[in-house]
Amino acid sequence: MVELIVSSMVATILVITVGLLLSGNHRAWLRTYESVHGSTPENTEIIIATFGSIGRRANRASYCLYDISQGLFTPAVPQSGHPDGVVSGDAVEFRYWDVPLDQTDSHGLMDAFKLATAYALFYLDGHRLKVDYGTYPPGAVPAGGGARNTTGVTTVVLAENVDADGANSPFSHSTVASEGQGSVRLDVILTNPDTGETTKVMTSALMRNIWPR
Repeated sequence: MVELIVSSMVATILVITVGLLLSGNHRAWLRTYESVHGSTPENTEIIIATFGSIGRRANRASYCLYDISQGLFTPAVPQSGHPDGVVSGDAVEFRYWDVPLDQTDSHGLMDAFKLATAYALFYLDGHRLKVDYGTYPPGAVPAGGGARNTTGVTTVVLAENVDADGANSPFSHSTVASEGQGSVRLDVILTNPDTGETTKVMTSALMRNIWPR
C-alpha cells in the first residue's frame, strides 16, 4: 500500500512538472511568435518601407516640414539667428514624380518648372500615423501654411498606437543657411495595446533627386 501511494505521488509530481514545462514553453513560443509576426513588428516594417520609398523618390529641392497647431500647418523654420542646425516638425510633405522621367512623356516632366507630380504628407493624427497622397500642385498645404488640402486626397493609416518620442516632434532634418539638406528623420514610439510593450522606431529618408539643377 505504501509503495502504491509513493508511486502515485511520484507520478502526479511528474505529470505536474511536465505540464508546467509544456505550458511555459507554449507561452514562450507565443511571445516569440508575437515578436516576429505581431502587429507592432508589421507596423514597424510598413512605416520604414513607406517612409523610405517615398522619401527616396522625392525632390530634394521641394519638400517641407510643418508644425501643426489646432489643425493649421505652418512651415517649420530654424530659430532666429540659428540658420544651421536641426529643425523638427509635426509633419513632412514629400513631393515626387509618380510617372517616369521621360522627355517624350505627355506630362512634360523635363520642364524646369515641373517640381513634382504628386505629394505624400506624413503626420500624426492623435495616436495614428497617417499619410495623405495627392496631386502636386497644389500640394498638401497652401503656400505659407494653413489647413491641409482634403480634396482628391487618399489617406492611409500606416499604424495605430503611435506617439512622438517624449517632447520631441516626430520629424526632423538638418539645415544649412536655413535650407534643408534632404535627409528627413522619423522618430516615433509604437505601443502594443495587448501587452503595453513599446517599440522605438527611428528611420530616415535621403532625397537624391534635385530638380531643377
